[in-house]
Amino acid sequence: MNVAIDFSFLEIEWIYYLVVIVISSVISFIAIPSIMFVARERHLYDDAESMRKDHDHGIPRLGGVAIFCSFTIVSLLFAKYDAVLPTNILLTSCIILFAVGLKDDLAGSGPGTKFVMQFLVASILVFLGDVRLTSLYGIFNVAEIPVYLSIPVSVLIIMFIVNAFNLIDGINGLAGTIGLVVNLTFAVLFIHMGQIEMASLAFSMVGAIVGFLYYNYTPARIFMGDTGSLLIGLISVVLAVKFIELNKFTDFGPRPSFFSAPAIAVSVLIIPLFDTFRVFSIRVLKGNSPFKADRNHIHHRILRLGFSHTQTTYLLAFTNLVFIYLSLNLRDWGNFTLIFMFMGICVLINWVTTILIRIKDRGHFKITFLYK
Repeated sequence: MNVAIDFSFLEIEWIYYLVVIVISSVISFIAIPSIMFVARERHLYDDAESMRKDHDHGIPRLGGVAIFCSFTIVSLLFAKYDAVLPTNILLTSCIILFAVGLKDDLAGSGPGTKFVMQFLVASILVFLGDVRLTSLYGIFNVAEIPVYLSIPVSVLIIMFIVNAFNLIDGINGLAGTIGLVVNLTFAVLFIHMGQIEMASLAFSMVGAIVGFLYYNYTPARIFMGDTGSLLIGLISVVLAVKFIELNKFTDFGPRPSFFSAPAIAVSVLIIPLFDTFRVFSIRVLKGNSPFKADRNHIHHRILRLGFSHTQTTYLLAFTNLVFIYLSLNLRDWGNFTLIFMFMGICVLINWVTTILIRIKDRGHFKITFLYK
């Protein structure tokens, strides 16, 4: 079974999307040198002494400022998405999250404060922007979700994915590259659906990330910080929820452009989703706070195998693309089957990684490495 997507409609619109990407990229690209200059002058560096850092010198962590400015400017100029998602609601949420991230990047903030502000942002999007899931598409035999369940579930999903992108921002280029894959994928999917406004929104973020990544790949000259990772996570989850809802089956509505939309969305977000779910579960099982930082993320584990930052980033991005390819080719299988298959593959990959780490650390192989 092959993915059959007709791109002929791009003949008229491709220049528009190209302009969105180019302008967004240029704004981000030219803003970062000024941000690095200010950071040097004011000594606004990342904490090189932290046990969790993989670099040995101070690096500015304000790249998210450039991503935010670029995305906001281009969205206001080009992304006319009022019909699907109110501009004022989305940008209000972005500004609040930007302020939270900036405060954390400059002076630090407790998990309680970040949690409350993320809850506020998610609530604004759900109540005022109608960014919420209304169905489980038959997963666990659940179709329509009552409003009293849809609201809290949607708020939790938004908060979870926002934090997921924040947590994978641990090595050079990773969060930006995964964010690029996610937003570019949703942009292409929305184009196929004829959702020009949502595609423009995604491309605005794509361009902002591209301009930033030039300075973030090894050797990194700047990090995005919470300002950037939280914003990328927010836009990514908004795109995911809207993609699912716009492909919802209804008795009287049009035929959805994509079957198994929730499974496709999961495949697009699979790297941050699985990594965060795995890390949170392990921390809770050990009796620790799920927000207690450690070096047990998937990128840390791959680094332990001897891969460089760049190799790890590209490996995870390639894995993300493989999942997306599978979901598009196998979308007729249904959401339940696909999502559990993806989770099974992730568990298998994690198990193999664990075995390889044990072999590398101990210098030999024993059959017991398969289970302890």
